[in-house]
This record gives sequence, C-alpha cells and structure tokens, in this order.
Amino acid sequence: MKILVTGSAGFIGSAVTLQLLARGDEVVGIDNHNNYYDPAIKEARLLRFAEHPNYTHFRVDIANRQAIDEIFKTFKPQRVINLAAQAGVRYSIENPYAYIDSNILGFAHILEGCRHYGVDHLVYASSSSVYGANTKMPFSVHQNVDHPLSLYAASKKANELMAHTYSHLYGLPTTGLRFFTVYGPWGRPDMALFKFTKAILAGNSIQVFNFGKHRRDFTYVDDIVNGVIKVVDKPATPNLLWDGDLPDPGTSKAPWRVYNIGNNNPVELLDYIKALEAILGKKATLELLPLQPGDVPDTFANVDDLVSDFDFKPTTSIEEGIERFVAWYRDYFKA
Repeated sequence: MKILVTGSAGFIGSAVTLQLLARGDEVVGIDNHNNYYDPAIKEARLLRFAEHPNYTHFRVDIANRQAIDEIFKTFKPQRVINLAAQAGVRYSIENPYAYIDSNILGFAHILEGCRHYGVDHLVYASSSSVYGANTKMPFSVHQNVDHPLSLYAASKKANELMAHTYSHLYGLPTTGLRFFTVYGPWGRPDMALFKFTKAILAGNSIQVFNFGKHRRDFTYVDDIVNGVIKVVDKPATPNLLWDGDLPDPGTSKAPWRVYNIGNNNPVELLDYIKALEAILGKKATLELLPLQPGDVPDTFANVDDLVSDFDFKPTTSIEEGIERFVAWYRDYFKA
C-alpha cells in the first residue's frame, strides 16, 4: 500500500515507518523537525530509512494547510497514520498555542486531506491522558472521558471528536489509538526513562514526581508498532448495535473506533526506577516531589477490545524493554 505517515522522524513514527518499509509498503513521511527536543535525534532516526527507494520525506508542518493539501493531491495515499503532534503534558501549560496549531489545526488538515483524496482509513494517535480525572481502573474506551486535566489531553479528546464527525459525515473510516506511556530505543529525550538514564549515568539526582507513587502502564515501542500496523490494515466499521439512548463512547454507527493500546500491566514508578538501577548497575539519587499540574496519578489500559478485534498481545517485559533501551542509549551516546 501507499501510506502517509506524519511525524515520521518522531519516536513512534520512525519505528512505524521502518516496519512498513520492511514489509514492502510505499511510505510518504512528513515531519516538521521542530526543536521541542534536540532535533539531532530526529535526524538520526530519519537516517535509518531516508534513502530507502520506497520512502519520500517532506520537512513540513501539518499546520501548513497548502503544503499538506499538495502532498495529498500528489501522492494520493490509500491509508494515513497521523502520529505528528505537539507532545508533552507539562509543556502544554507553558505553551498552549503549540497544541492548538499542531493537534487541532494540523489534525483538521489531515482530515480534510483524507476526505478529499479518497483515503481508505485514517489511524491517529490519541493518548491515555484523555482519561483525565477518571479513577476507575483499568481505563476502558467504553468510559466517558469528558474531564481532561491538561490542554494536551483536551486536544487529543478533540481529535477523537473531530474524527467522529468526518466518519459520520463522509463515511471516512477512522481509528484512534490511546497510547499508554511508550518507551524504548530512539525514545524522546523529554520522557522519564531517557532523563533518568542520563542523570543516573552522570551521577545527578532525578526528579520523581508524586513522590514516586505514580503507576504507569509502560508499553514497549515494538509492541505499539505491531498494534498500529494491525489496526491500519483493518479499517474501522460501524457498530450496527450502537444505541443513541445508551451511547457507547468507544464505538459508533459511523465507521469510527477508539482503542487503548498499552501493556495492561501498570508499574509503580519507584519499581521502574529500581529496574533501571539494576540494569545500569548504579543507584539513583531521588528528589521526591509532589504531583505536577496536569498529570494523572495512575494509568492502566484495558486492551480487551484490541485483543479481540486485532489479536493484540504485548510481549515485552519491563526489564527486557529497559535493558534494550539502555543498550541503545550507551551505543548512541557512547556512554
């Protein structure tokens, strides 16, 4: 297939692109290479496949309406995987407009491209952050998620609503994937595992919020990629039993679905740090701090729907995933 991947120099986007190319798809990649974190790692990710004969790259921001329309018009992709977004919960408090530009305006441009150029299926990144103030565990896509705690979370919830509108009005099959704390090699420098590893190796203290009592459903990047590709191959279909008197938040009469994609096994942050210490062979100095604004204390993914509909099975343990990340980190940074 010809597949458009936005955020193709990003952490998840580059991993998805590699897998699509490996199985023979033609990929058109878009990334704006912004400086939210060090762009050098984006360039290094891109080098892994930039010269592949089935890959075409554009340094474009999805907020650029004209450029996005031109790419859709020229390449007419059959499927689209939208992984471009302004990431980060805490940064959304400092710079809200970045989230409006990329996650709202940019996503509208992707939807319009899909609508006008005959895309068969749009798969897009949502986030576990949409669960916000919800406390019932595990989080289920069949729960209401109308109480986000950050603008980042609100922008991802907005993506789900925008996608539903296009599925309803234009019959565009759309599937949103709520990612749960993705980690692994080539990860983002602003994420906890990356920052912790760098600080521990340098002998610096690490900031541990909520006094380490966070629980996170850490999900290894290869498991995420396998799930994304299973989903893109199977366009969303309507739920013919959907009832407007008892509306199911996870399905619709339109060809629209949302799924959790996580490890289904939450780990307390202090245990995560202990696993990292064991692999590094070095103890961390902890700076215990209160819960940060916008953060949720715990995440735990109910992935039953993804298992039943796509045979999704995460296989990577926390210890194995951290070990692979550390091996990559030591090699990449010669640490």
